[in-house]
Amino acid sequence: MAMAKKRIAVIGGGSSGLCTIKCCLDDGLEPTCFERSEDIGGLWRFKENPEEGRASIYKSVIINTSKEMMCFSDFPIPDDFPNYMHNSKIMKYFRMYADHFDLLKYIRFKTTVVSVTKRPDFSSTGQWDIVTESEGKQESAVFDGVMVCSGHHTNAHLPLDSFPGIEKFKGRYSHSRDYKNPQEFSGKRVIVIGIGNSGGDLAVELSHEADQVFLSTRRGAWVLNRVAEQGYPVDIVLSTRFKAFFKRMLTTSMVNQLAENRVNARFNHAHYGLRPQHRIMSQHPTINDDLPNRIISGKVLVKPNIREFTETGAIFEDGTREEDIDAVFFATGYSFSFPFLQDCVKVVENQVSLYKFIFPPHLEKPTLAFIGLIQPLGAIMPLAELQSRLATQVFKGLIRLPTESDMMADITQKKDEMSKRYVKSQRYTIQVDYIPYMDEVACQAGVKPKLLSLFLMDPKLAVEVFSGPCTPYQYRLRGPGKWDGARKAILTQRERIIKPLKTRVLDDYTGALVPYYLQIFLIVALIAVTFAYFPWSFFPL
Repeated sequence: MAMAKKRIAVIGGGSSGLCTIKCCLDDGLEPTCFERSEDIGGLWRFKENPEEGRASIYKSVIINTSKEMMCFSDFPIPDDFPNYMHNSKIMKYFRMYADHFDLLKYIRFKTTVVSVTKRPDFSSTGQWDIVTESEGKQESAVFDGVMVCSGHHTNAHLPLDSFPGIEKFKGRYSHSRDYKNPQEFSGKRVIVIGIGNSGGDLAVELSHEADQVFLSTRRGAWVLNRVAEQGYPVDIVLSTRFKAFFKRMLTTSMVNQLAENRVNARFNHAHYGLRPQHRIMSQHPTINDDLPNRIISGKVLVKPNIREFTETGAIFEDGTREEDIDAVFFATGYSFSFPFLQDCVKVVENQVSLYKFIFPPHLEKPTLAFIGLIQPLGAIMPLAELQSRLATQVFKGLIRLPTESDMMADITQKKDEMSKRYVKSQRYTIQVDYIPYMDEVACQAGVKPKLLSLFLMDPKLAVEVFSGPCTPYQYRLRGPGKWDGARKAILTQRERIIKPLKTRVLDDYTGALVPYYLQIFLIVALIAVTFAYFPWSFFPL
C-alpha cells in the first residue's frame, strides 16, 4: 500500500512560492499555496494602489539582474526577452513558468494565513495546524511541512523618529512604496532620502519631471552600471567561478581596491559627492546607469543626511538648507515579520536565526523552512529555488540537518562575518554572496557541479562553467533534480544574451572573445600555478 504524500503548506505565491510549489511536486510532495492577493507575482506585479501586506513597485521598474542569472534553473527565459526585464516581462515569464509546470491549480488565491502552530504531537510527527481566512471565513487544516515564501519587502520601514520636525512639514511625505509615476511632480522640488536601488531609481525618474531633485544620503554609496565590458550585463561579467576563485587568492583590502578603482574609472565617486567612508565590499552597491548623468547635468543634487525639517523645507547636517520643498520620499527599506508564526520564530531588528538562512535550528522536527529570506549580491530567484530543493529533500528525510548546536554555531559564524564586513544597518542582516551561498546550499543538496570531473569528461562544458557566468543551470548538471537540458542551456547562454540586442542585422563579428582552446590553456595554467604555490586554495572548488 502506497504511503500518502506529505502535505506541504506554501505561504506566498510570488517568485519564491512558484518555484517552491514546483520543487514539492518534483519530490513527490503535495503542495497547497496560500496567496493573499488575487494573482501570482508578489513583488513584481504592478498595481496602481499599494496593497496592505504586499510589496509595491512603481510602473517603470526594471530588474537589476539579467535574465540568464535570474531564471529558474530548468526553464530558461526566452531568448528574445531583453536581458534586463521590465516588471511586465518578469510577470510574463512567471506566467509561462506556472503554465508550463501547471502550478496554478495548487494555489488558493485571496487566502490569508492567520496562524501556523505546532500540533500537540509535533515532537513525533512534525505536523502543523494552519488556520486560513478567505472571504471572511476561517478554516483549519493539518500539514506535514510549511515553507514560508512571503518575502522581505512587505512592511515599509519609515524611520520618522530619526527626522526631527517632520510632523510640522507641510509638504507631502511618504515611503517609496507609495510612488507610482513622476508626472504628478512636474515642476516640483522633491527630496529623496536613501540611496539604495529604489532611492537612486526614484531620484533619476523624478528628475525628468521635477524642477529639482535632492538625493539625501547618510553614508553615500558605490554605484555600478548594468552594462559592463563589451555591453554584457554586469552580473554576467562579475559572477563567474574564475573571478570567485581569483578573489580567494587576494586579501579583502586588495579586492576592495581593485573594485573601487574600477568603478571610479567610470566616474569619480568623490567628485559626485557619493563616495562613502566604507569600502565597496561593505555595502550592497547601487545599480544605476543614469544617476551620474542626472548629477552631472544638475537635475539631481546629492546632499548629506537631513538634520531636521522645517515647515517648508529641510536643514541638512552640513548646515545647508533647501526651502520650498513640495514632497519627500523615504527610500528607507523594509522590515519583515511573521505574525502568523507567533512564537515559533522571533524577528528582532530584521534579524532571525536560521540555519543556511532556511531552517530554524531549535525545532524538534525540521518541517519549517523559509524560502527567499535573503538579500543576495545577485538574483534571488535561483537562490530561492535551490533553497526549496534542499528543503524538500529534508522534509522527505533524505537529508539530515546537523545537530542544533552545530546549526547555531554556523548561524553565529555567519552573523559574526556579516557584522565585520558590512556597515551596521537593518539592510545587512540577511546578506549573502551569490556563488559562495549557492555552492554552500548546493553542496548539502548534492547538486554542486564537480569541476574536476567536468574538465576530464567534458572540457568544453567545464570551460563555460568555470570561466563563464555562474548561471542557475549549473545546479542541474548532477544530483537530485538533474535536468537533461542543463548542458545545452549553459553552452547556448551567450546566444540568448546577444539575441535580443540583434534588432539590426549585421555581419557576424565575434569581437574580442577569447578562443576556446586559449581559454583551456589559460585555465589549466592558472590551476597549475595556483596548485603549485597555494595547494590548499584549490580544493574548495
